Amino acid sequence: MGEVINVVVAFAVIVFLFRWLTTSNDSSSERSAADTLGFRPKPVSQDMIDTISNMFPDIPPDNIRYDLLRTGSVELSSNKILERGFLDPPPPAYFTLYPRDPNAEQVARPAAGGAASTAIKAPKQSLIDRYNLQQRVTQPGPLIEEDQSGGKAAWEDSAEKREASLKERKAQMILAARQRMLAQQQKDAAS
Repeated sequence: MGEVINVVVAFAVIVFLFRWLTTSNDSSSERSAADTLGFRPKPVSQDMIDTISNMFPDIPPDNIRYDLLRTGSVELSSNKILERGFLDPPPPAYFTLYPRDPNAEQVARPAAGGAASTAIKAPKQSLIDRYNLQQRVTQPGPLIEEDQSGGKAAWEDSAEKREASLKERKAQMILAARQRMLAQQQKDAAS
């Protein structure tokens, strides 16, 4: 009878030591994250979040991170979005571990080439700058009518001519929109 008690005590000590050794390998932050979220979070990189954000810009980044913490896979999260059209929002406990960044709008998403994820977003580039229309803005020209800004173009024979025609129509639309905006601002300032 005494031997049975010794075996049971030895077995209990071995089980206790085994559990203690296997759980001590986890860091306390991982354990607290698992306790808070209710599952063991998978490692998620900013590149993974950016990949899904670039494919689905209408999905909030917190929803993407939360789903990636659960799945650990860009493919599974992407398939979930394609099948359902959305990702579940994270529970309130998620925000204790991953608080929302108040400067999130100022942080630029890195390009596919792998730019730094903490880069500050450059000032928004105007359409005038993007399409190199500075000279056409500074030169006084005739007012562009609504029906002249864009519209249909005749089909050109070569791809170069079609491209040039498209660029010109874009420029006319941008300049017409700028004229309308300036007229609206003058009207608002006068009243």
